[in-house]
Order: sequence, then C-alpha cells, then structure tokens
Amino acid sequence: MTGTPPAAAASGVPSGEPGSEFRKDMGPWANFALGFTYLSPVVSTYTLFGTALAEGGPPMIWAFVLAGCGQFLVALIFGEVVAQYPIAGGVYPWARRLWGKRWAWMTGWVYMWALLVTITSVAYGAGPYIAILFGFDPTVHTTVLCTAVLIVVAILINYLGTKALSAAAIIGFAGELIGALVVGIYLLATHRHHNIGVIFDTYGTEGDGSYLPVFLAAAIIGFYQYYGFEACGDTAEEVEHPGRVIPKAMRRTIYIGGAAATFTCMSLLLSVTDYDAVISGEQADPVVDVLYDAMGETGARLVMAVVLISFLSCTISLQAAAGRLIYSYARDEMIVGHGLLRRFVHARAVPSWALFVSAAVPLLIAFASLASEDALTNIVSFAILGIYASFQMVVLAALRARLKGWRPAGEFTLGRWGLAVNIGALAYGIFAIVNICWARTPEKPWWENWIVLLCGAVVVGTGLLYMFTTHHYGRGDAPAGDAVPEKAGARTGGSPPQARRE
Repeated sequence: MTGTPPAAAASGVPSGEPGSEFRKDMGPWANFALGFTYLSPVVSTYTLFGTALAEGGPPMIWAFVLAGCGQFLVALIFGEVVAQYPIAGGVYPWARRLWGKRWAWMTGWVYMWALLVTITSVAYGAGPYIAILFGFDPTVHTTVLCTAVLIVVAILINYLGTKALSAAAIIGFAGELIGALVVGIYLLATHRHHNIGVIFDTYGTEGDGSYLPVFLAAAIIGFYQYYGFEACGDTAEEVEHPGRVIPKAMRRTIYIGGAAATFTCMSLLLSVTDYDAVISGEQADPVVDVLYDAMGETGARLVMAVVLISFLSCTISLQAAAGRLIYSYARDEMIVGHGLLRRFVHARAVPSWALFVSAAVPLLIAFASLASEDALTNIVSFAILGIYASFQMVVLAALRARLKGWRPAGEFTLGRWGLAVNIGALAYGIFAIVNICWARTPEKPWWENWIVLLCGAVVVGTGLLYMFTTHHYGRGDAPAGDAVPEKAGARTGGSPPQARRE
C-alpha cells in the first residue's frame, strides 16, 4: 500500500500505515479511570505521607493545592493538543506535530525513561504493604522482590488487551475510592486526634529559619500526585471521539483525583497520634501505625488488600502508557529495534514487545536500587523530574507554535485564554523542576546531594549522544512541525493537515 487512507491521515497515524492497529475498545469512563488510577490518590499519598509529614509537618497538605492548580493549567494545554492530534503515545507525537522531529525525539526519550522509573517507584512503594498483608517483615530485599512480582502481574494483565486494561482501570478506580473515601471517613469518625487547624501549625519543622524552604521540600508529595492525566491521551487511538472525550477525562482526573488525594491526606493527618514522633523519625511509618491503631490487625490487613489493588492498577496504567509511547516511537522508526518494538498482537490489539520493555526495564531498575540507601526517595524524585521535564517540553512547544501562528483546531480549545494559560503552565513547570532538583542535604556527598539532577543530566546527555550518532529522529515520514502554519503550507487554522502521501 503506497498511500495513507483518509482515516489514518486524519488521526495523525504516520503515512504508509494502513490506519491505526488499535481497536476502539475503551469507553469514556474507562479512559478517565485509566488516568485516575495512574494519578492514584491512594498510591501517592500512602507512599510519601510519612516523608512529607516528617519534612514539613501538617501544612505539607497545601502542596496538593499548589501542584493541583499548576498541573490543571498543563492539563488544559494537553487537552487542546490531544483534541487536534489524538495519536497514541501522548507527549511524543504531540511534540512532533507542534515543533518537529528532533524536539519530539528528545521529549519521547525523557518521558520514556520517566515512565519506566515511575513504574518502579509505584511498585516499590507497594512492597511494605504487601509484606503487612501477607505477614512477613518488610526488608529491602523483600521490597524489591515484591516490586518484581507486582510488575510481572501488571504486565500479564496488560497483555490481555484493551478490554482487560479497561476492566482493570475500572476495578482500580473502585478500589481507589474505597481506599480514599471509606477508609478516610472511618478514620475521621473513630480515630481523629486533631482539629483541622493543625494544617496551619508547622510543629517547629522550620527550626530557626523560614518555613518556605521546608514546605517546598515536603511538596514532593503534591508533585508526585498530579500526573497521570496524560495517560488518557496515551490511548487516544483506542477511544471513540477522542477530541471530545480525552480533554474532559484529563480535567476530570485532576478534579476527582486531586480531591480524593487531599481528603486521604487530611484523614491521615487528623488521625496521627503524635506528630513530634513522626518529625523526629521515631515513628517511621505513620500510615501503617494509624491503620493498625484504628482498625486492629484484621482491619488493617483488609485495607492493605484494597491499597494493593490501587498499587497494582496504577502499575498497570503506567505500563499501558509506557508501552504505547514506545510503540508510537517505534512506529515512526525513531529508536533502535523499531522493527521489533512496533510488532502488534492483533488478536488482543496490544504492542507486545513495547509492553515487554515497559516491564523489563523497571525490573532492572528495581534490582539496581539495592545499591542505594535511600532508594525510594531517589527513584520518586527522578521520576517526577523526568515527567515534569517532558510535560514542559510539550508546553513549551505549544507556546512556540502558538506564537508562530498555531490556532488549536480540535473539539476543545481555550480560545483567547490559550496564551495566558500556556504561559502560566510553563512558569509553574519550571518552578516545579527547580524545586525538585534543589539540593537540600549539604551534609551528604555532593553527588548524592545532586543525584536527581545528575540522573536527569545522564538521561538527556545519553539521549543527545544517541540522537546525533544514530539519526533515528530523521527516520519515518509521519507529519512533523505541521502545527505551525509556515510549515504546513501556510495553513492558518481549520482541520489538522493531512499526512503526507508517499
């Protein structure tokens, strides 16, 4: 076949492809549930609650408001882009259409590694809860083993296809709501020790200085919470009417996911018996202690089972997003092994080898984490940095294209507010990236103090070396940079340009 069918061209599927190989088996609520379970209010809150409380005291909960407002601006920009370019893979194809091949290649590279590390961070965070559920001591080695088991179970579910992914997302969504609402209400009704005013009491965490640096360090819990909404767009080729459905699902993910996360954090905050014990490090895992004190061993284990569903569904959603990104990358011949990575199992409509990579690499990272004393914090910090950096590469590309004349032409647009929202999203993203990378432990060796930034530099550096030595970014004939009118035959708006015919 030498041409591109109209349907494929309109959807942005690369020229030469016989249309998308995915099936539209994902409904609107399943698409929202996918983003929700990736964002996962239970996973992020339970994973970092103790760390954030010890760092910044009860006011750390305001990090949810800070990150939620900033990421909502990003979600609005993503909604405009995906409405015009509903292509599987998310940030990579969006950056390709908005800017060009090289920018897209690096965006995809950074996002790919961030996703793979995030998969590890989520599965790793489940380790202690798995240990409690099954009654063994959570050590570093058992945590890594539990991480590996969770990743393998998640990939097996992903291999079953889009319908299984949709079902897992819906089940995970239900589990998240039970974990967030039912458990939270029970704690507030039976185990509340403080009034809501504690969210203004720092409990001396600032020492003799300002509270702002302490709060920004504790804000990692908010930054870790508010991403995942982009997964709604990663599956754009599997949803009917994506231009309407996906922007709405992204916003709904922020609204409901953010509210559930804030409520979960608040219920835990008001149920902690002794803040000073957590801040001093005497009480290392306040979440587990609260659940045991409030519910007893049997009740706590039942909650752990629900929490484990949340961790599993989040891992499944992350792998789905990573697999579709890698497949989209390979479909455009942008990476070594693209012939293998673009292979598709049509019986289940899944990119088999791309999904395999989304499990194999996180497994390697998990076992490599045995070399770090503070593995979870370092893994989470780099995951946040990579996700935020790739997000802002799309936001910057959208701003550049907008200034060069791009006018979003999908079913969702911001109209005259687009430029202001775009600038606000970029400003927030830059602030978040600086805060994530900031060195806060001068007593540690310099390389450990700057480990997150160093890891980011290694990813970008190896990406640049790979890109300019292999020139994979120049392969494939999918449209690139055609959002800008001067690159799309002086187009000034209207429907997306058709894919170039061979």
